[in-house]
Amino acid sequence: MPQDSQWPGSRTEETDVFPAVSGQLTDPEQTDAFGTQTAFVHPIPPEEPDAGDDRKRKLKRGGLIAGAVLGAFVVLYGADLLINSGDVPRGVTVAGVDVGGMSRENAEQELRQQLEPRLNQPVRVRAGDVEHTLDPRETGLILDWPATLDRAGEQPLNPFARIASFFTTRETGLATNADQATLATAMDGLRAQVDRGPAEGTITFDGATPVPVDPKPGQALDVPAASQLLLSQWASGQVLELPVGLTPVKSTPESVRAALEQFAKPAVSGPVTVKGEGKDAKVPPEDIGKVITFEVAEDGALVPKIDNGKFAEAAGPQLASTEKEGRDAEIVFEGGKPTVHPSEDGKKINWEPTLVPLPEVLKQPQVREVKAVYENKPAKVTTEEANKLGIKEVIGEFTTKGFAADSGVNIRVVADKVNGAIVKPGDTFSLNGFTGPRTKAQGYVEAGVISDGAPGREVGGGISQFATTLYNAYYFAGMKDAGHKEHSYYISRYPPAREATVFQNHSGGSVIDLKFTNDSETGVAIQTVWTPSSITVKLWGTKRYNVESVPGERHSFTEPQEKQGPAENCQPSAGAQGFTVSDTRVLRDAATGREVKREPRNVRYNPQPKIVCPGT
Repeated sequence: MPQDSQWPGSRTEETDVFPAVSGQLTDPEQTDAFGTQTAFVHPIPPEEPDAGDDRKRKLKRGGLIAGAVLGAFVVLYGADLLINSGDVPRGVTVAGVDVGGMSRENAEQELRQQLEPRLNQPVRVRAGDVEHTLDPRETGLILDWPATLDRAGEQPLNPFARIASFFTTRETGLATNADQATLATAMDGLRAQVDRGPAEGTITFDGATPVPVDPKPGQALDVPAASQLLLSQWASGQVLELPVGLTPVKSTPESVRAALEQFAKPAVSGPVTVKGEGKDAKVPPEDIGKVITFEVAEDGALVPKIDNGKFAEAAGPQLASTEKEGRDAEIVFEGGKPTVHPSEDGKKINWEPTLVPLPEVLKQPQVREVKAVYENKPAKVTTEEANKLGIKEVIGEFTTKGFAADSGVNIRVVADKVNGAIVKPGDTFSLNGFTGPRTKAQGYVEAGVISDGAPGREVGGGISQFATTLYNAYYFAGMKDAGHKEHSYYISRYPPAREATVFQNHSGGSVIDLKFTNDSETGVAIQTVWTPSSITVKLWGTKRYNVESVPGERHSFTEPQEKQGPAENCQPSAGAQGFTVSDTRVLRDAATGREVKREPRNVRYNPQPKIVCPGT
């Protein structure tokens, strides 16, 4: 159609697409250049569609799409369920090995191929700061393949779980048949290496070099949880972090370093001088390090502690010439009579006040010295006290005879030790306490003893004869018995029920002692007289009593039993009867003769066994 000048910008192509409209109006005045009448078309707007119809069309379209998707999903779900039925679920790993989607047979084959090389390898474990290896066989671990795959479960029916399995993994762990007793033993062994108490930080000294030691919290293996982890993960090939419980400490590495810099290093930076009277002592750094230890305060700080005794041991010998040994008054027997040797006061360094400033001195780089504090040490028994003790006459004495040469050596050593001992009024004399340990270092030798009714030998043998002699001396002096014990078997050279034994263990500790108390108002001095065939003990003091011993009759006899003697040095014995006997001590006033009291004592002696030596 030719362009119409009354429609600017109109195009033939555009008019061609106008829709045919019924009821067109034709303007007769409008003609084209050729006189042809042109139809003017007035466009009528399209009819608005109904909103409800449009919604229905959209819902229908969406329903068709959803139905198509659901149908496809159902088809895929069914196919997946059919294809993978009975297989291990997708996404499952066992000890890190992916077996998801495999058949049980293939999964077991894959697991055996991957894991069996690990099964005989040591299992590496770490518990706290302890690393260790466990032998699976010695730990009682045996892998159960069917049970392991049973843990993986079956293919899930839930469609959403099946979809999720494409994007997730699940570790099921191993199923292990464990010998519980073997496993428990292995865990106890591991626990012995892992468990420890908390160790606070401290500082030690290597000579004059301080060495910091950082604190370590205590740790204890959680055996049940560790066993469970081991059972499930032992074939993983990884280092297993076994659970432990920790016990905290108060100190820290920082508090250790602070004590190191602020005290330990200055303390051994040079010697310390102890200023004595007329002489000085120098304690070198390596000896200073031996006397310092550290304690941990509640706030975690390290507090230095100084062992004054050890410091005195290091400095004391250098100052010995500045001290003076005291001497107690002694009763010596000259011409058969007691004589008082005078006492002498001593002068000693009192180390406690001397070393009070030492902690501050050790912090100083210079002027590192302390001044020795001396004190007088009066004699325990002064000359005046000894003269007032009333030691003027023999108040009791006794002699025993018949001992072997080696026993005689021991009796002489103990007699020399006791000779001149003074027992003040109210004091108690202990034979074991006075002599101290009776060992070779004190001059005692091995001699015969009776042990369980059989002859034997021990260092210090024969001392019981001295004890019996001393017992009878204070018996007749009228002293108060403070504890004694008779022999288990009667020894014929001693008076029945009037004898005593003593015994020390090998470390010198007292087991059976002999003790008496001076219950008089005057002192008592002990005199001993030894000869190669006898020992005599005399007690000197002021006589109070005349003493009589009244022996009883023996009764209640028991017969000896045979006993096998030792394989070596056996001495056969015919044995001896056991019996019961009594003794009564009668004390009469020495001035008037009036009986003061009677003291009966019953003693039961065991039968001495008949010793039969091997081969006889």
